[in-house]
Amino acid sequence: MVKLSVIVPFYNVRQYAPDTLRSLEANARPDVEFLLVDDCSTDDTTALLERAERGLPGARLLRHERNRGIAAARNTGLTAARGRYVTFLDGDDWLAPGHYGRLIAAMDDLGCDFVRTDHVRSTGRERVVQRVPHGRRNAVMSPREAILPAERSTSVDYPFVWADVYHRRLDDDRGLLRFTEGLHTCEDRLWTWRLHREAESFAVVNLYGVFYRRGVASSLTRIGDERQLDFLRAFDLVMAETAEDRDGEELLPKVVRTYCAMMCHHLSADAEGRYQPSVGRKLRTLTAAALRRMPQEVLERTLDTMDVERATRLRRLRRRPAVGAAA
Repeated sequence: MVKLSVIVPFYNVRQYAPDTLRSLEANARPDVEFLLVDDCSTDDTTALLERAERGLPGARLLRHERNRGIAAARNTGLTAARGRYVTFLDGDDWLAPGHYGRLIAAMDDLGCDFVRTDHVRSTGRERVVQRVPHGRRNAVMSPREAILPAERSTSVDYPFVWADVYHRRLDDDRGLLRFTEGLHTCEDRLWTWRLHREAESFAVVNLYGVFYRRGVASSLTRIGDERQLDFLRAFDLVMAETAEDRDGEELLPKVVRTYCAMMCHHLSADAEGRYQPSVGRKLRTLTAAALRRMPQEVLERTLDTMDVERATRLRRLRRRPAVGAAA
């Protein structure tokens, strides 16, 4: 019987995939399967995965005939998964030996819909533990109750889907584990919000066996092209779905505050010259339009509680004349 399905998308990560695959081998168990999804790599990644399928216990190689993005790769893995539990890993990250055994034990013990764990951020030789922003540990709680308060970092601000483990019933019963395809960024945040609004139970445990590699040159966060602007589409979906929720009025201030923080983050990147000039212009135009789409009373209260510099910048953008590009 397969207890845990591990879904690992790979796309052109030849430099890092050997570390990832070695760490999977150090987590191999008879009740764990590894679904290696090749998202149509064009480097030597495919050859590495073919060898891994032959030599890594429990490994199955799944292939895309064209590059479809990480959301589609994860969905492909979900369709093939046979485990009672599901988790994810990215193709340039790695694990501590025996981490999945501890993850399975936590799910067996707690019996909830999903379990969240801390992780280790790796930048060069620096290692920093990143903790789930939720104080209560080893207790089953409602994920909906972990969304607020709006003014503090909470569980929805920890969109690291590969740090957690999920019961398969979330996908079988309501499709909650499926990712929205077509978004180039922030698909994890949209997914995390849905999970916290709609799942029934979760817990946070003191494990940090996933090592998240930062500073990868090919990572989208390091590339200043138009794909970065998909954060606007993702948060528009978060806002629209939350507005329809039974607690929408209570939850919307959290969405708006997080959306504004993301806008300021991207506007700062533009100011630092990390975006191509045409992308920077489109960012400002689309951000202005998005600000006008927000519930204005909620937005105004949010801006009143932000620091003066960021609030002033967003207010100025909101006053920009609407143009065709915004539509």
